[in-house]
Amino acid sequence: MIVADAIQSVLSIMVMIGVGYTLTHKGWFDERISKLFSKLVVRVSLPALMFSNLMKNFNKEMLIESKIGIGIAFSTMFLAYGVSILLVRVLKIPSKRRGLFQSMFALSNTIFIGLPVNLALYGEKSVPMVLLYYIANTTTFWTIGVYNIRKDSGNDEEGIFTFNTLKRIFSPPLMGFLVALIFILLKINPPKFMMDSCRYIGNLTTALSMFFIGIIIHGIHIRDIRFDQHMMILLIGRFIFCPLLVFTALSYFHVPLLMEKVFVIEAAMPVMTQSAIVAQAYGADYKYASVMVSVTTIASLIFIPIYTVLLSL
Repeated sequence: MIVADAIQSVLSIMVMIGVGYTLTHKGWFDERISKLFSKLVVRVSLPALMFSNLMKNFNKEMLIESKIGIGIAFSTMFLAYGVSILLVRVLKIPSKRRGLFQSMFALSNTIFIGLPVNLALYGEKSVPMVLLYYIANTTTFWTIGVYNIRKDSGNDEEGIFTFNTLKRIFSPPLMGFLVALIFILLKINPPKFMMDSCRYIGNLTTALSMFFIGIIIHGIHIRDIRFDQHMMILLIGRFIFCPLLVFTALSYFHVPLLMEKVFVIEAAMPVMTQSAIVAQAYGADYKYASVMVSVTTIASLIFIPIYTVLLSL
């Protein structure tokens, strides 16, 4: 019964992605609409979802568990980053791709794809766990990750910790988390109309995110995809090494079963879409990053059901 429910949750995700793909094929959606969906999710619906969900599902007792969760998330990401640095040397990755390779190997799309997937699989109670993993992931990306991507283009004059870095770390979703945390600690109960508004707006997140993925998949050109050794290693890192690393680390600590499931699913998410955006901004190999975003997004449709079933056993 549990396995059947998990499979149906994954199928619902695929249906929504399929709708996004079909409407793009029909000309309803395009690149301009995808950018609009991205802004709506990251700046509007996701912060609202964070606030309403945390106010409903988070409490002071969970703060203790959150310390352990964030510690595990940071530790596994740093370890994965260390492995990626060794692989860059062993595989002799070209200089314009080294920082990108490291970031794509170690870090995942935890919020834009990871959150709606976990919502579909495990419901609203998974949101606080997603946020814990997201905090570690976004902090690592906008510091170490972006610094190394800048080095790919020879532009490494700016340090790791800057004012711009802090602005990116404290993104709207994270601010929604922090505001909710303050309300919980101060025992402030927002009025019902405010909570209802946040909940309704937050409910847009899953569908818009899945439509966005459908648009990305529709835009993939087969001629741009070249399956070589580097791509295979990245796929192994994203969908096998990192999830197994997180699962192994969690086995040494007493954590809730839901955290274990959410963290493993988060670790098995595709490459961050921000990788391609940052690479283009700093003159690194953004086409390579764009292809890997697309390929890993498609591959995730295979691995998400596998991990969902395995974690349900």
